[in-house]
Amino acid sequence: MRQPTLVKDVQGELSAVVRKVIDGRTIELDTGERVQVSSLAPPATCWAASARTFAEKRLLAKTVRVTTVTPGEVHLRLEDDTDYASLAVREGALRAQSGAGALADAEKGAEREDRGLWGAPCNGKDTSSSSAAPTTTTAPSSSQPAESSKAAATTTTAPPVVTPTAAAATCTVAYRVDNQWQGGFQGRVTIRNNGGSSINGWTLRWSFADGQTVREVWNATVSQRNGSVSVTGVDQARTIPSRGEVTIGFIGASGGRNTAPSSFTLNEAACTTG
Repeated sequence: MRQPTLVKDVQGELSAVVRKVIDGRTIELDTGERVQVSSLAPPATCWAASARTFAEKRLLAKTVRVTTVTPGEVHLRLEDDTDYASLAVREGALRAQSGAGALADAEKGAEREDRGLWGAPCNGKDTSSSSAAPTTTTAPSSSQPAESSKAAATTTTAPPVVTPTAAAATCTVAYRVDNQWQGGFQGRVTIRNNGGSSINGWTLRWSFADGQTVREVWNATVSQRNGSVSVTGVDQARTIPSRGEVTIGFIGASGGRNTAPSSFTLNEAACTTG
């Protein structure tokens, strides 16, 4: 019998057994693969043990359905078809990764009901960010000469800010709906760089008019607030060469109407549509 593998069949959904839980979002499969569940942030320090217990109870020695997102990163569904990332966020075991807009409602629900890490003692905060001792600055004594005060003073230089390369003056975005069903649709967006230099690091933004939401995305990470969507290219798709293009695909949810967006910006520069 062919053993399930995450390497040879990356586009399919495979069955595997979880043989080890590393932490709330990291597991080892019976294939020998160690993977992280997509869209989940690292466990909060103050809730790490509880997050691992949560994962062990639902995953350890259980059969799961695995879909690869990128090497080492997967979507995970339980035997009853429950999405593990949604369940973990909804129950307050883990937070959603920044940009995981599809889990925003689940996270808000857990926060609203003080579930898991949103309740005591974490209260939604990672203790690693609050445990550092406060820094106290002592002013020089007024009895010191002015020269001594100047010598004691220190100058702090802010670290350099790294920003993505600005988008070319012209870019073209083609938005297409490839498939549609009641309550959902599959779309793709192709970004073409019409400029004379590569774009190294990009964020594309658009707005939906009919309340559509992006559930899953390929070749990018996504965040969404109301109808405003932001997608950022991942490593294998972060560079768009001059006169080249990159395509992202996504699964969306919709109500009745599903009007296509009318405008797009790439790194804050307006693009034409086509």
